[in-house]
Amino acid sequence: MIEANALVKRYGGRVAVDHLSFVVHPGQVTGFLGPNGSGKSTTMRLLLGLDRPQSGTATFDGRPYRAYERPLQEVGALLDAGYVHPTRTAHAHLWGLAASNGLPKTRVDEVLAMVGLTEVGGKRTGTFSLGMKQRLGIASAMLGDPRTLLFDEPANGLDPEGIRWIREFLGYLAGEGRTVFVSSHQLSEMSLMADRLIVIGQGRLITDASVADFVQQFAKAWVHVASPNMAVLGAALREQGATVEFAGPNSANVYGAPAAAVGELAAKAGLVLHQLSDQTGSLEDAYLEVTNQSVEYRAGAQ
Repeated sequence: MIEANALVKRYGGRVAVDHLSFVVHPGQVTGFLGPNGSGKSTTMRLLLGLDRPQSGTATFDGRPYRAYERPLQEVGALLDAGYVHPTRTAHAHLWGLAASNGLPKTRVDEVLAMVGLTEVGGKRTGTFSLGMKQRLGIASAMLGDPRTLLFDEPANGLDPEGIRWIREFLGYLAGEGRTVFVSSHQLSEMSLMADRLIVIGQGRLITDASVADFVQQFAKAWVHVASPNMAVLGAALREQGATVEFAGPNSANVYGAPAAAVGELAAKAGLVLHQLSDQTGSLEDAYLEVTNQSVEYRAGAQ
């Protein structure tokens, strides 16, 4: 379990993390979302002791990261896949990490196989693509077979097969009862990968909820209707206080009226329906809605 308690981090006069508290539980993939500049990367650095907070605490299973004598066996992390010496081979890079934490050399071959890099273990990392470096970073995080894992943009640079692999791999790790904390901007992937979401903006917690609850609470819901008598039905729905947005001459999206009410109104008026279905916005819709006031860098109108 990861626990952040009232973390505060300032850089000069700028507050990057503002009394941020949350808990990441084992047995599920927890997504960490927020706009650029929201404090996600700083928060992860604070959790791992790479930066010191002005106040607050961060613990893994009740202990700060620096308290572990062999931290790779407790916490695995990937924050920057490019942070490897370009002249070292993948095998040498992993062996150096393993030796520093008292891990056997055989573990290096195991994690290379785990991430699909066995054939390039003897090649220098400077020749690796970004996707290969991502896999090497994941192998590094898995060296100590830790109970807790933190990943920052783990799918960055991966091809479609690799993206699917990392999604399934993280789900497998969570299914083993590990704590899995993942930061990403790829919302479509996060909707498939995560069980729970922690969303921050301007260094503060916005929400902590399951993916389903987050979408239900913040995404718009509507009813899609198709009828050869859509104009008549639309007028009747508006008389009942619903908002009707026509998507064509014979279809519309209806807001403010449930599907059952739309169907009953059509039946009462003797109108034929070709389609009647509940619709809900995506994770992306919900995310943009909830973070709209927290976006720090916004492009100008074209």
